[in-house]
Amino acid sequence: METLLLTRTEVQSLLDPLELCSSLKAAFASYSLTRHIPVQRARSILPQDNASVMLLFPGLISNIPAYTVKDHAKFPSQSPSIKGVINLHDLETGQLLAIMDSTYITAVRTGLSGALGTHLLARRDAKNVTIIGAGVQGTLQLRSLTYFREISNVFVYDTSLEKATSFVKNMTDALKIPITICNSVEEAIQDSDIIISATWATEPFLFSSMVKKGVHITTLGPDEPGKCEVSAELIEKSIFVCDDRGLAVQMGAIGGVGLTEDYIHAEIGEVIANKKIGRKNDNQFTIYGSVGLAFQDLVGAWHVYQKAKQQNQGRYINFLG
Repeated sequence: METLLLTRTEVQSLLDPLELCSSLKAAFASYSLTRHIPVQRARSILPQDNASVMLLFPGLISNIPAYTVKDHAKFPSQSPSIKGVINLHDLETGQLLAIMDSTYITAVRTGLSGALGTHLLARRDAKNVTIIGAGVQGTLQLRSLTYFREISNVFVYDTSLEKATSFVKNMTDALKIPITICNSVEEAIQDSDIIISATWATEPFLFSSMVKKGVHITTLGPDEPGKCEVSAELIEKSIFVCDDRGLAVQMGAIGGVGLTEDYIHAEIGEVIANKKIGRKNDNQFTIYGSVGLAFQDLVGAWHVYQKAKQQNQGRYINFLG
C-alpha cells in the first residue's frame, strides 16, 4: 500500500474545527472511562536553548481503526515555534496510511479541547475573558471558546506588546468583540470571569489573592516538566480538572508546582460522561490543566485523512518500493 503525504497548507484546507467538536468530546469520555493503554509522551532536550523534541503515542480511540505517533519539536525562539509530523497507521496491520504536518492539527485540537474544558467548568454567566499569552494558542483558545458561549469583553496580556497589538487587531476583526491590551497580569485578570493562559513560564504567576471568587482558569503552558503558571496554593483551593491524571503529575500543572495526584478532582472525560461533577457553585475556583493527549491527534488526523481521500488531496509514495 502507498502512504498519503499532506502538507500544512493541505491539512489546513481539509480541517474544519467545528466538525471536530463532537468527536473530540466523545473521545475524551471514552479515554477516561475505557482506556486500556495510557497515552505516553517521550521527551528529550536538544542542544539549542530551550529546544526540545517529544513523541506522543499511541493515539488510540475505540471507534477509529487506526493509531497515531506524533513527532513534535519545540523551538521557542523560532517562528513557528512548533514543528512536527503525525504518522497515521492502520490499527490491524500497522500500515503507514499517511504522514501529515502536525502543527495545524495540534493547534486546532488543543484550542478546541481547552475551550471545551473552559466551557464545562466556568460559570454559566461567565462572559469576561482574559488571555495571557497572545500567541497562536491564545488566539485559538479565544476563537474556539466562541463556538461554545457568548463573550462580552476580552483582556489580553503578553510580555511582547507587538504580539498583544497584533492579537487585538486580528481578533477584533474576526470576532467583533471588544479587546483591551493590559500592562500586567494583575490588570488583565482583575475583572475576569475566565482566565486562559498559554505561556512558556517556568514560575507561577497566578495566585489566589489576585483572582475574584468564582473565576475559572485554563492553564495550557505546563505540557512538559519544569513549566507552570498557576501557584500550588491556588490549585489547593480550587476544583482541579485535567485531561490525564498521570501526565498532570509527570509534566503538567500539578507536577510543575510539586503537588500530587491527591489534588486532582477529575479528568475532563469523567465530567463529560457525568461520572464526576465539575463546578458545584458559583463561588468556587475551577482550573482546567491540559497537557494534550495522543488520541486528540488521532481524531484530527483521521478527519483530515478521510477528507483528503474524498477530495483527492495530497500525493502518495510507496516506502516499501
